[in-house]
Amino acid sequence: MKKLSSALCLAVLTTLVVSAPAHAAVDDCPVPAPVVDPPIQVPPINDQALAKSITGLPAADATAAIVRVGGTRGSWRGVSGIADLRKQRPATANVRFRAGSVTKMLTTAVVLQLTAEGKLSLDDTVQDHLPGLLPADYPPIQVGQLLNHTSGLPSPKIDPSFAEVYKTRFKRWTPREYVALAVENPMQFAPGTKQHYTNINTFVAGLLIEQITGRSYEREVTTRILRPYGMRDSYLPGDSVRIHGPHHQGYQLVPEGFPDSTRYGGAFVVNMTKTSVTSTWASGDLVSTATDLEKFVRALFSGKIVPPAQLEPMFTVPRVTTYGTCEPAGYTSGMSRMVLPGGLVAYGKTGARYGYSAGVGATRDLSRTVVYSINSTDAKSSGQNQRGLAVALAALR
Repeated sequence: MKKLSSALCLAVLTTLVVSAPAHAAVDDCPVPAPVVDPPIQVPPINDQALAKSITGLPAADATAAIVRVGGTRGSWRGVSGIADLRKQRPATANVRFRAGSVTKMLTTAVVLQLTAEGKLSLDDTVQDHLPGLLPADYPPIQVGQLLNHTSGLPSPKIDPSFAEVYKTRFKRWTPREYVALAVENPMQFAPGTKQHYTNINTFVAGLLIEQITGRSYEREVTTRILRPYGMRDSYLPGDSVRIHGPHHQGYQLVPEGFPDSTRYGGAFVVNMTKTSVTSTWASGDLVSTATDLEKFVRALFSGKIVPPAQLEPMFTVPRVTTYGTCEPAGYTSGMSRMVLPGGLVAYGKTGARYGYSAGVGATRDLSRTVVYSINSTDAKSSGQNQRGLAVALAALR
């Protein structure tokens, strides 16, 4: 298999934020060349590769998987595994799951709708609309820099260990509490000079939505996207720790002796289905289905949700390097740009919550779309999610 591009690797990783060390900034990198999408036709659907990508479940890496592939060149549907380790019920396709950072696509779309309505400009600053949210010594940060992760805003210092995550899994954060903890730290870099993918950017974007509209982020996403475009099984859970309606259970691998753990084959897991998602809010709290996310990507890419002129930032990679390296940026506003072996380009987003790994991708002309949900037993690992990678490659090449 040919070597994957860095942009593809970005897209198929889970969206765990790993902060670069403070000394890692690289200042003498060349400016990346403009990004151009070559006109390459999508190949026929590879039924065998898709089936193989989710075969053998439940397995050590995942308990269940749902895949939905569509577009103008055919379709494929697949489901594998079990819904519940205790009850041993078979997995089913039409269930809800935590979509994680796929949420960022919806948050970005609402901000771009507001720009289309003349209520906001991407050149406006956070300080223009949310005075006092950021420290007085922070430089002006543009709205567009939030969306494409070039703001330089820091992340909050929170113990990332799973033991701490599990202990505090029902903790309820307010968005301003999260932002306040983050901005106790200095800026990572001058706005617009680097790209660093962090949840703080979409938290602030969610607060902007609330400030501009005078209504909650949840209401705006629901009335602007979920209801008008038929995403009837999708919702934003707010403070609720449950997934309402039919869903698969989500599990996380843990060491033997971990509190509340259950034996799973030769390992141990804890059930992470019930958990607060207030720690990700506008960056990762969406509950959805494969059918709904397919509807969303079709409507978004076709210019129905955001007018084509304002949609362009979602397909534009900024000409900067990734923070701490000289690698070109790989994220657009709300998505990633993926370059497949052979040169085919697709755009989309992955997301991960403990027990749940999800992904959405499509070619810009919608000749191929893919949505998947995998009940990964290590969804937030710092390496590649191999099962998600296999699905993406099988669907898009």
